[in-house]
Amino acid sequence: MNSKLTIALSKGRIYKDTVPLLGAVGIECLDDPETSRKLILDTNHEHIKIVIIRAADVPTYVQYGAADLGVAGKDVLMEHGGQDLYEPLDLRIARCKLMVAGPCNLPPDILEKAPGKRLRIATKYTNSTRDYFARRGIQVEIIKLYGSMELAPLVQLSDLIVDVVDTGNTLKANGLEPIAHMADISSRLVVNKASMKMKHRLVQDFLTRMEQAVGVQV
Repeated sequence: MNSKLTIALSKGRIYKDTVPLLGAVGIECLDDPETSRKLILDTNHEHIKIVIIRAADVPTYVQYGAADLGVAGKDVLMEHGGQDLYEPLDLRIARCKLMVAGPCNLPPDILEKAPGKRLRIATKYTNSTRDYFARRGIQVEIIKLYGSMELAPLVQLSDLIVDVVDTGNTLKANGLEPIAHMADISSRLVVNKASMKMKHRLVQDFLTRMEQAVGVQV
């Protein structure tokens, strides 16, 4: 039986917030992803490796079994769709909100009384945005961007944006404000379905210890 575990993480806030939880269950990285060029990191356990990938790719690596487990934001999982993944644990880290936002001078009921033309929405969350507005019977044109979302309404590329919001300071600095709350976001532990079956004891032990660490943290 394969007794190795591979955990997929992304650089940045999720990695920094996950490290203390891993430490609480006795797992420490021997390499720093901020300074190392290695993409597969060793830990203090020979059978546990950590792979460093783009946040948006974590569900895909876990879905296809390139990683047994991973940590991904709920926004990323909503966009991915969660195919062939278990999502057993909310780690309660990297919290933010997925919001619809727009210029401060827009009428407050713009979503209830959408204009005759389709609203143009700039976002990288195309699937989540399409589903959200479809459920409300609002026709929208979605423009996919990969960054600097706040710029789109300022240069008339879009009417509104959909993006994750933490403090709201970036919106405010660019003359934008939240219009609608789409979802509360936090990072979740996801598990490959085949790994849950083939490495059940190993995976379940890790999940149990992580759940205890999250409970202590809260």
